[in-house]
Parts: sequence; structure tokens; C-alpha cells
Amino acid sequence: MKTSHNKTLKNIAFVLSLLAISSPLFAQDSWPSKSIKIIVPVPAGASLDTLARTIGKGVSEKLGQAVVVENMAGGGSNIAFGYVAKAAPDGYTLLLGWDSLLINPALYSNPPYKLDQFAPITMAITAPQVLLVGPKLPVKNLRSLIEVARLNPGKITLANAGSGSPGHLAGALLESMADIKFTNVPYKGGAPGVADLLAGHVDAMFVTLPAALQYVRSGKLTALGVSPAKRSTGAPNIPTIAEAGIPGYDLNSWQGVLAPAGTPQAIINKLNKEIVQTLKQPEVKDQLISQGFEIVASSPEYLAKQLTIQAPKWAKLVRDSGAKVD
Repeated sequence: MKTSHNKTLKNIAFVLSLLAISSPLFAQDSWPSKSIKIIVPVPAGASLDTLARTIGKGVSEKLGQAVVVENMAGGGSNIAFGYVAKAAPDGYTLLLGWDSLLINPALYSNPPYKLDQFAPITMAITAPQVLLVGPKLPVKNLRSLIEVARLNPGKITLANAGSGSPGHLAGALLESMADIKFTNVPYKGGAPGVADLLAGHVDAMFVTLPAALQYVRSGKLTALGVSPAKRSTGAPNIPTIAEAGIPGYDLNSWQGVLAPAGTPQAIINKLNKEIVQTLKQPEVKDQLISQGFEIVASSPEYLAKQLTIQAPKWAKLVRDSGAKVD
């Protein structure tokens, strides 16, 4: 009887050990069993928000679960970055990240995250920064803006989507290369900055092209140049800043999806598959390109490699441009 009892206990222990080992697999197989959150580090209406909602809609349709976009602006995107870095690695909290994820460790003395706290899923798109002027400043090209800025150092207000944003750094780099000085005006995201530019409350702005392209096309804002070395596919009539008067100027932005580090690889792979398929749908691709995005739709490995390559480049740009947190 004792031998039979011991054997039964051993069998129970063995079954429990199998359940302990396999429970993560069961969890992955049942994922997703509830809604997924995409945290966006800027307010609604910005280009990151547009991309997050496009991705969320496609992933929701494919996975059969709601995908909720939550805007968490402020702190130069650090609030959102810190939140996702500390979230449970279960595939239910994702980040729509961008260049500030790489810029902020060089710009802030103590950001609330480290890059190794994130698991890359995909580099979704790249998008240029665009230099805009509004109705308050009657210049039509970059050379004219530089001339006015040199005659009036510090008097032209230059808005951006926040301290540490690519637009902030793009403006600091332009100041350095053109030997001019603006008054920096950071906003909590691109949309409120664009609204103030339209209203004439600020003179100029660097912002991601998709956040402002509709106003350029309608003639309400004037685009003086895009930041990369190559013109935008969706707006080929806008010159590059290098073409417009600052040879060698070259800066591009990326946006992508990341999860907290430790998220199971099976979930990462599943998310990558669904997001990439969404971005490559002809109607989605055409829409995003027309808005000023360039489609990348990469593997997790490609985004991981680009983070490694780009982090020191952004850090050097921060140092060389003299960009400071206001």
C-alpha cells in the first residue's frame, strides 16, 4: 500500500512539473485572450498616432481581439517609454517607438528606461522631418529663412514635437550647420505644434512630414525642405534641406513597434507577421506613402540591428548639435 501511495505521489509530482514547464507554452498558444494596448508617446493626431491606429486596426482584424491605442504624451516621450519598459512581458502592452527612444539616453541624465528593456518587433516605416513656416513668417525657401534668422538671431520661434524629439534635434542641427539661432519651442507632440503654427503663434516648425502634409498640400503651410538626403516618395515636390541650401544635411526618422524585454519569441514572431502583413496590404501601403511615410515592415532582427547602429549616431548628433533639454 505504501509503495502504491509513493508511486501515486511521484506521478502527481511529475504531472505538476510538466504543467509548470508547459504553462508558458499554453499561455502563448492562447494569446491573445484579451485586448492589446499600443502605447503612443505623443498626443492623438501626430504621425505616430496615425501609424499606431493603422497597425492596430489591421492586427485587431487578424487576431480577433481589440487593439487599443493609448496616448501617453509628456516628458520628451520618456513617460511612455518608462511605462512600457516596466510592463509585463506578455504581449498585451506594446510601444509605438521612434527616434526619441535612442536620442533620450544622450539628452537626459537619467531617463526612466534602458534600451535592453525592449524587445524589437518591427521597424514599420521611416518618415522625414519637414521644415515648415506658417503665415506669420513670409519666406518661401530655406535660403530666405536663413537670411532672416541671421539678421534677427533668436527672434524666430522654431517649434517641435518635444524636447528630445527628432524635430528638436533637426532644428539644433540646422542651427549648427547654418550658423543661426532660433528660439526653441517644444510641444507635447506634433499636432499641437502644427495647430499653433497654423494659427501664427510660432514662426516655423520641424515635424514629421505625415503630421503636416495635408496643410502643405492645401497651401496653409509652406514646406522649405525635408531632412533626409532623398526626397519623399509621397511628396516629391518638396526639396531636401541639402538641396535647398545646406549641403550634407541628412537626418531621417523611424517608427516601429516594440514590446517589453522578455516577451516570448513566439508572440514577437506572431505580432511581426500580422503587422508586416498589415503594412504590405496595397491599400494600407498606398495610404501611408501618400501621407509621407516610407514603408519598411522589417523583421525583429533588422530593427534590433538598426537600434544598435543608430543609437551612437543619434548620441553624436546630440553632442555635435549642442541640443539641450529646455
